[in-house]
Amino acid sequence: MPGRLSLRRLIAIGALLGAAALAQAAPPFRDDMAQRTLACTACHGEQGRAGPDGYYPRLAGKPAGYLYNQLLNFRDGRRHYGLMTHMVSLMSDAYLAELARYFAAMQVPYPPPAVAPVAPAPEALLRGEKLARQGDEVVKLPACIQCHGDRLMGTQPNVPALLGLPADYLMAQLGGWKTGQRKALTPDCMTSVVRRLSDADALAVVTWLAAQPVPVDTAPAAVPPASAPPPPELRCGSAPLPGATP
Repeated sequence: MPGRLSLRRLIAIGALLGAAALAQAAPPFRDDMAQRTLACTACHGEQGRAGPDGYYPRLAGKPAGYLYNQLLNFRDGRRHYGLMTHMVSLMSDAYLAELARYFAAMQVPYPPPAVAPVAPAPEALLRGEKLARQGDEVVKLPACIQCHGDRLMGTQPNVPALLGLPADYLMAQLGGWKTGQRKALTPDCMTSVVRRLSDADALAVVTWLAAQPVPVDTAPAAVPPASAPPPPELRCGSAPLPGATP
């Protein structure tokens, strides 16, 4: 009996010491956006700089409208990734907009482009640059810069940057649109774009984009480059940010 009581006391003392250690190690609960978004940065990297594996993209500095629309797409079933869907499934439009504005306001440096394990063929890079800057009139494929801006760093309020992203991530997103795993509000311009993009051209433009350094000015353009209005199937649907002027 005395030995058993002693063991119980030791267990109780150990539990108290463990609880005290956890209380000292745990950061104070502040209930601010930095603490609420720890679940986001666990995958997307500190301050939303991007995950280390190249699959979780950068959030910092992207247009708030774009981030908001992607959160809506995950919540409402237009994009499919179980972890993201569960995280945002019960969040209101207003709170998703707050998250989007929080990450959009972050200005943190971009890393240099990753070195490809195999050097891309020069002709593939030339083809990729042509598609990004000029498009292809033969298949009625618009240039990337027509929506994503001359510097390819996105345009306000709803178009993301294409530079500073790994090739694997870019290719996965094009594949998602082609297979219907990724969609946007109607009219879904990217679905129309990828239908005109061959596998070889997709690889070429992704390879070129991933090899480019980001410019000194990484801010999204205020407006897209001046060009003729796109045909109806190449117009992009987006939900406006709550409280934003249409």
